[in-house]
Amino acid sequence: AHRHHLTESKPVARWVRINAFDTGVWQDDLATVMAGAPDGVMLPKCEGPEQLRQLAAEIYEMEQRHRLANGSTRILPLVSETARSALTIPAYADAPMPRLAGLTWGAEDLSAVLGATRKRDADGAWTDAFRFIRAQCLLVAHARSVWAIDTLNDDFRNEAATKRAAEAARADGFTGMLAIHPSQVPIINAAFAPTEAELAEAKAILALFDENPDAGTLQYNGRMIDQPHLRMARQLLGSA
Repeated sequence: AHRHHLTESKPVARWVRINAFDTGVWQDDLATVMAGAPDGVMLPKCEGPEQLRQLAAEIYEMEQRHRLANGSTRILPLVSETARSALTIPAYADAPMPRLAGLTWGAEDLSAVLGATRKRDADGAWTDAFRFIRAQCLLVAHARSVWAIDTLNDDFRNEAATKRAAEAARADGFTGMLAIHPSQVPIINAAFAPTEAELAEAKAILALFDENPDAGTLQYNGRMIDQPHLRMARQLLGSA
């Protein structure tokens, strides 16, 4: 009954962040958490696809041991916490990694590695190195058709800042955002949830193309729409 509760009665997906490879205890972490059948494992300081393949092989053995479905445990790597890991981001685009659920990045550890005394400029925008990594994470995730998860807002007591960061992440094309504190979760969820107006427009665009299946370009509410608009409408309705 307890195992059924752990593996079947889950109101939300359960992801576990294990220790990085360089700590030497990541396998111990994995051995502990896999008995609970997590939906996924988050790997910090991931140095590239080869580490993901090592982790995937270990997960496979644990799935067999605990009689879990093969491939049921996904992986989300943090791809930017060292200079080396940040430079491997493009390699995720084509590497064979069926367990890869998405890509996410972080600024805190990297700033310490770089000796950077700031991560944002006077206007609050990311400085060059962090902006470059964020863009790569976004582009490679979309190229791979996996989640693009933006980094966290560490000022968790500032709800307005979390809201701004989440809204900016969604506007830029990210499909989710990390939280550092439970209080941020509803704020982030609200920012990524489509509005009624967005859903209505997406449905209208789908209906318009259904009525004109051979059309490449159509007019909607005084503006021209084409296949990219149709794809975005489908994605929006799929995420609702």
